[in-house]
Amino acid sequence: MLDWLKNISKEHPEFWKNYVSKFDKKSNRYVAVSVETTGLNPSKDVIISFGAIGVVNDNIYIGDTFEIAIPQYKYLHDNGITNDFLLESNQPKLAEPAAIENFINFIGNSTLVGHRINFDVEMINVALEKLACGRLKNEALDIEVMYKKLHDINDKNFSLDELSHLFKIAKTERISTTDDAYTIALLFLKLKSRLGLK
Repeated sequence: MLDWLKNISKEHPEFWKNYVSKFDKKSNRYVAVSVETTGLNPSKDVIISFGAIGVVNDNIYIGDTFEIAIPQYKYLHDNGITNDFLLESNQPKLAEPAAIENFINFIGNSTLVGHRINFDVEMINVALEKLACGRLKNEALDIEVMYKKLHDINDKNFSLDELSHLFKIAKTERISTTDDAYTIALLFLKLKSRLGLK
């Protein structure tokens, strides 16, 4: 009943304190994010990989990327799913706590950009809760919402593939979340320009 009392004097991990301290000033960096999960239920499913790429001054910085796979042995074992596809991928691999810490260090106080970003943020928040951290403080923009706003559409949803097709963005092989993050970054810059955002 009084769960909030437990959190008043809770000691947060050092990486989280460092992250929170960055929000004293606003960043001009955006980070396009793609999060792959085992399903669509934040209370039951888990993150299996992150891909992210930095965007500053309308430029995508290929050298400013983040890519991590998280072998979720217990979850996958309990659900009868094989981990082989993750183990065979070329993505760097870390256990979930280290992966989350590295991801938080990478994004800093940047504005996050994604496709259906609210779900990604919720999945990250659930993972942060396990580490005795707070919730993400970053602002977030959703490219699907931006596209619907541009065309005043309320009754239809658009997959990442559909948005890519509409903007004539060449299809990647999409073998990693970083490929999706790059596509999200390209779409973001096109939409940002068309919506006249600074």
